[in-house]
Amino acid sequence: MIAIIKKYILGQQYAPDFVGLWLNPFYHSRSGLRKAIGQMATSMSGRLLDVGCGRKPYRELFRVEEYVGLEIDTPENRANKQADFFYDGGQFPFSNRDFDGVVCNQVLEHVFTPDRFLGEIHRVLKADGMLLLTVPFVWDEHEQPWDYARYSSFGLKSLLEKNGFEVMRQQKVNADVRVLFQLVNAYLFKVLWTRWAVVNLLICVTVMAPSNILGVLLYKVLPANSDLYLDQVVLARKVADD
Repeated sequence: MIAIIKKYILGQQYAPDFVGLWLNPFYHSRSGLRKAIGQMATSMSGRLLDVGCGRKPYRELFRVEEYVGLEIDTPENRANKQADFFYDGGQFPFSNRDFDGVVCNQVLEHVFTPDRFLGEIHRVLKADGMLLLTVPFVWDEHEQPWDYARYSSFGLKSLLEKNGFEVMRQQKVNADVRVLFQLVNAYLFKVLWTRWAVVNLLICVTVMAPSNILGVLLYKVLPANSDLYLDQVVLARKVADD
């Protein structure tokens, strides 16, 4: 039971659609991100750096020669993350032009100095190296107090171009009615979640699963809205070398 909750109900790992619909409060966000990342992951090759890798939830989507995880150096991260390297939040512990690609998943909103951060990504990428970046747009404050920003599609594109990247693809994820049902479940998660595993399982199945399922059904018949979406996934190329 505890293993099921950690794997799916807490939303840290993608669950197959049938399982996720019933057990993952963040089903729409997780499944949408995974699909978009998987589509763009084919553009990554060689040596890949995952900045803010966590537990490397999308590792299997990338067919690369080497997959390197990087995390902030804290006791909690060393105990719970699957990073290969740790750093102090400043300069990455790698040489210039060390990687063919970088993936950065739901991290940029937690960075207070985005130009410096993107500068480090730019520095460690080889010429014409690729960056696969995801950020939330409509989402509640999370991982407080280290939640600093939300980026519109225009703001994110401008930020990347200012820091030496060319945006190749930019996708809005869940730009339809599913965004509303995900926000409902995010709200319910905050107000109903308990410290008891069995209670949380019942909450998922009886309260959150209907919201997941209704979102899946309604988005097939209701019109999309490109101005309201959960996340962005961007594929960008390094165009200006150091």
